[in-house]
Amino acid sequence: MTEQIEPGRGPRGRPRKARARVLPRGGPGLSGKLLLLTIPLVMIAEILIYVPAIANFRVNRLNDRIAAANTAALVLDAAPSGMVPESLARQILGSIGARAVAIKMGQQRRLLASANLPPAVDHDIDVRDMSAWSAIMGAFETMLERGNETIRIIGPAQNGAQFIEVVVDEKPLRQAMFRFSRNLFLFSLGIAVLTAALVYLALHFLFVRPMRRLTANLVGFHRNPESSASIIAPSDRGDEIGIAERELSDMQRDLVSMLHQKSRLAALGLAVSKINHDLRNMLASSQLLSDQLASVPDPRVQRFAPKLMRSLERAIALCQSTLSYGRAQEAAPDRRMVPLEPIVNEVRETAGLGDHPAIGWINAVERGLAIDADPDHLFRILLNLVRNAAQALESQPAGDVAPEQIRVTGRREGIVAVIEVSDTGPGLPQKARDHLFEAFQASDRAGGTGLGLAIAAELVRAHGGEIHLVEGTIGATFRIAIPDRPVELATHRNERARA
Repeated sequence: MTEQIEPGRGPRGRPRKARARVLPRGGPGLSGKLLLLTIPLVMIAEILIYVPAIANFRVNRLNDRIAAANTAALVLDAAPSGMVPESLARQILGSIGARAVAIKMGQQRRLLASANLPPAVDHDIDVRDMSAWSAIMGAFETMLERGNETIRIIGPAQNGAQFIEVVVDEKPLRQAMFRFSRNLFLFSLGIAVLTAALVYLALHFLFVRPMRRLTANLVGFHRNPESSASIIAPSDRGDEIGIAERELSDMQRDLVSMLHQKSRLAALGLAVSKINHDLRNMLASSQLLSDQLASVPDPRVQRFAPKLMRSLERAIALCQSTLSYGRAQEAAPDRRMVPLEPIVNEVRETAGLGDHPAIGWINAVERGLAIDADPDHLFRILLNLVRNAAQALESQPAGDVAPEQIRVTGRREGIVAVIEVSDTGPGLPQKARDHLFEAFQASDRAGGTGLGLAIAAELVRAHGGEIHLVEGTIGATFRIAIPDRPVELATHRNERARA
């Protein structure tokens, strides 16, 4: 019996535990992770900007010293006989921040001016052929130095000289580089904060908010999956998030529809379980009465009493195993070779078409056709199809002049038995065709349950056969194909031995 599942409860009636899934405890949410990712990325970009910037600043300061030394060399070299007063030389060197200026012309190296010249120079820097890598490494070496060391800067000279040299203190250069780094850091920090905020806001509105909406919808849908109000309303976005919203909406609609159908099946199973016991007792009482009718000598009673008894036996057996869709699946068929024509005749009488004044009946079953099937299952298959055909004919408008008739044909195609049940009714609408063999879906009649075709299809599949609607016919034609079971050689030899 299908078990009814209440909303908010598990399959065995136990209440489900409410699970909060909006944000995991102890960890940042999507916004926090986005912010933590944005900050280091912006800082890495600032570092990549700072490294060449500080190296370029140092190179520019060194070139400035070379340019100032060239200007001082013009002044010092213009003095008569190269005689420059010591006080003037000190003033010139102090104006350019140097301790000495020298120039080389040809094979001669000439010291133009000097003041407080140290006994030895700590570092030599040649700006004429400095590579980018050496500029970067030299900048960090300068900043990591301690004390006031002296450096000699060698650069291009003017007036035909080969090069010019200027000796300066390293400490002022290092202090200027630290000031530049501080200013660049503050400026970059402001730019980084502004950039990070803009990037964060853009990503938040483009991705984080839609993801939060999806997450909140999934949590709400999990709490009440049978409510149509929990289905997400997709946006008009054309990107992947918009596609995800639309696909999620379609999936939720399908799931809600499926859950409603499952709830209906569960309700049917519960209702069948309640009435099954009493119905079986009433049918047993009717069977006792039919046994007494069998002793009545009236010919008509003698004709119909066996058929009534067989119908009651089928009904009791059906109640014993509950109704078709009150169980998870049908019992396995008890197959044997049975003649088809007597079953078709019994279906006609059971469906009330034996003396029907308006509906014609055509039995076109091949003479002597036998089918390897369960006779009770085969009877139920044909009865459901014939009843559907009769109801379709009875629902036609009264002014329709087309003949109303049901035709049952049967033939053998090799090891496959083919049965067709057709009518001249209005046919099936497209809505019923889309859900032809689904329970509670295919019926379009008032009061119909939509179970007949579903039961017939399940019984046919249990025999390894197929059932489908034949297209392009007047009314509706259902074709059933049931193959014979393969013969096992061992069983065949045993039967021959017993014969």
